[in-house]
Amino acid sequence: MKNLITRSPRSLRFGVLIAVIGGLATAVISWQQVAGERRTGLDDLERRAGVLAHRVSPTALQALDLPDDQVASAMADRLEGHSRLIGLAVCRPDGRVVASGPGVPEFEPAMREAVQQAVAQSGEAGSLTRGPGGPTHLFAVPLADPGQPARGVLVVLHDTVYLDDRLTRGMLRGAMWTVGVTALLLLFTAGGSWAMFERPLHKLAAWMRRLRFGNMQEAPPRGLAVSRLADESEHLAASFRASRQRERVEAEDTLRSERAWTRERLRAHAIDALRGQQLVVVSNREPYMHQMRDGRPQLVMPASGLVTALDPVLRACGGLWVAHGAGDADKQTANASGCIAVPPSDPRYTLRRVWISKDEEQGYYYGFSNEGLWPLCHLTHERPLFRASDWDHYVRANRRFADAVLEEIGNENAVVMVQDYQLALVPGMLKEKRPDLRVGIFWHIPWPNAEAFRICPYRVEILHGMLGADLIGFHLQQHCNNFLDTVDRMVEARLDWDRFAADLKGHTAVVRPFPISVQAWSEKDVATGDVLAEHIDLLKQQHGLTTPGLRIGVGVDRIDYTKGIAERFRAVDRFFDKHPEHRGRFTFVQLGAPSRTHIPRYRDLVNELEAMADAINWKYPSENGDWKPIRLLVDHHDAQTVHAFMQAAEVCIVSSLHDGMNLVAKEYVAAKGAAGEGEPGVLILSEFAGAARDLPEALIINPYDTEEFAAAINTAIVMDPKEKRQRMTRMRVRVEGNNIYRWAADFLGALAHTKDKPERAVVDRT
Repeated sequence: MKNLITRSPRSLRFGVLIAVIGGLATAVISWQQVAGERRTGLDDLERRAGVLAHRVSPTALQALDLPDDQVASAMADRLEGHSRLIGLAVCRPDGRVVASGPGVPEFEPAMREAVQQAVAQSGEAGSLTRGPGGPTHLFAVPLADPGQPARGVLVVLHDTVYLDDRLTRGMLRGAMWTVGVTALLLLFTAGGSWAMFERPLHKLAAWMRRLRFGNMQEAPPRGLAVSRLADESEHLAASFRASRQRERVEAEDTLRSERAWTRERLRAHAIDALRGQQLVVVSNREPYMHQMRDGRPQLVMPASGLVTALDPVLRACGGLWVAHGAGDADKQTANASGCIAVPPSDPRYTLRRVWISKDEEQGYYYGFSNEGLWPLCHLTHERPLFRASDWDHYVRANRRFADAVLEEIGNENAVVMVQDYQLALVPGMLKEKRPDLRVGIFWHIPWPNAEAFRICPYRVEILHGMLGADLIGFHLQQHCNNFLDTVDRMVEARLDWDRFAADLKGHTAVVRPFPISVQAWSEKDVATGDVLAEHIDLLKQQHGLTTPGLRIGVGVDRIDYTKGIAERFRAVDRFFDKHPEHRGRFTFVQLGAPSRTHIPRYRDLVNELEAMADAINWKYPSENGDWKPIRLLVDHHDAQTVHAFMQAAEVCIVSSLHDGMNLVAKEYVAAKGAAGEGEPGVLILSEFAGAARDLPEALIINPYDTEEFAAAINTAIVMDPKEKRQRMTRMRVRVEGNNIYRWAADFLGALAHTKDKPERAVVDRT
């Protein structure tokens, strides 16, 4: 039975349904049989009582002619009971007992009712009552001369306990039959359903899984209930093998022919690197979510560079994406396991949604991840908060993600890509259960120096979790250096600094930099040409940017204290103070997307920025009232709006106080188009953003140095157009060559070819 429960839930449910129906039918039949036997017993008892009463009636009728105190003597021993007969009683019509057997008087109240009923209907009356010894049957017969009213009543009392005992035995016998029939039906129905249908289908599913991952040549299993299913499966397998072989040939051709990294080349690279292994992506954010709109679930694709890079790979390879199901309609659009085939219009891979309660999300995501790890890793002088309850939620959430991966992949080989700091424990949890898996984790935010990371009370657990991976990726080599230095100081691991690897308990984790980049704007279906120009004009009218000759600067950020927006506003203020000639001729537009508003620090930051922008705008009034130094637009802006503002802006400012990469800088470069087309623009970039290593042609600034920052804004505005174009051209070529697809290909290729053992001896640095 346990085997049926664990291996064939559908067969078991079917068996339970049939068994319950059969058991209920058996129980009903048994009850009807027992009830019929009881009715028959009562009828027999009443007939015996009637015979006995008619036999004694003549004597009782004669005795009634005597005084009351002589009636009992006249009846002699005829009133006494035997066996199941309790006894007899002779009563006057008013119910008064004048003669009775030894055990009868205690039934006098019940007899009085029987006597009244017999006199009233001038005939026999039978009833059941419960006496001191148990249930008792009373049979009353009127005593009267022909044609005369009743002169008395003869009552016969029988003990009916034996009928209840017979009823109990019958019910017990019926219950045993019911249980037996139910068990047999369950066993035979569930077992037969498993053997005839579900077991062959499980074999077929296992064969299809092996076909999908291993491209084996074995035939589909036989013994299917529908013979055509095996034939069609074999034909489908042949088509699948041919399609896979064709994809591999096309992948090899693509890799040989293409130099630029495109979506197609990434697909080809993934097919070549995976070699039939399943690709699994694990992230907090899901690539497709469902939100309720007008009472109906609507598909939403969250904006994410990660989705841009990995969605086409999974579409090509048919893998698995495990993510937090955060949409309010996610549950009703997924199956019982939380799975849904995506994209819904053309399913290519499986999205497994992990359900996390609001309390768990508050602790795991908003608490430990974003009030603890986020400020810890971003050196912006914001004190991290670590609560024991948040850590407990973080561990449970990471375990839930890891269990979802293990449940979905079963015993198959897989390459698992874990994304970001919310899931630092997942690699270790996966390796604990499946050491054969290839697991990589990419840390999308900076890794601080060892002394800063020492603040975390759970630093050892986090490092152990990350070191469970075969490959650990960061944006910059500096972050790799910091990570290994942290491991060296806080974990008993053996380090190989030449190979940049750490060996912990016999497992080697390789640490590498993989600078992430962006997707071309042309792939995002944004407007171009006249449509783009009309959109830009509309935005200018909506936001008061119609002053003739007005030059625009732009900042695009999620409102976060690490982005240096306040420092940006101070620099703009100082710029107008030092260069009054630009007042009325330059406006800085800040697109700010509110985020993590559950955290008080983020809510307060929005208010601070709005107050700062108002103060600066009041400080530099315009003559006609239309111009403002700063336009702060707090909203979730779509890609069309962001692209239009970037195209309209001559200056883009990225002033992060500490950032892993910051893709806004690269998106601005990608938005400005090819050399010789339109205004190239100038990028002002913080030296504390990872993008500063990839884009040295930008005006690199220290966002804490307000004077230098303000001077950079002026330099950007007055820079010679030729120099602008040269700087932007060099940056654009670099961004296009090292795009999001190149990043995904490099990380996936390195992960797919990692080895458990280092190629050279390690040096013990513990």
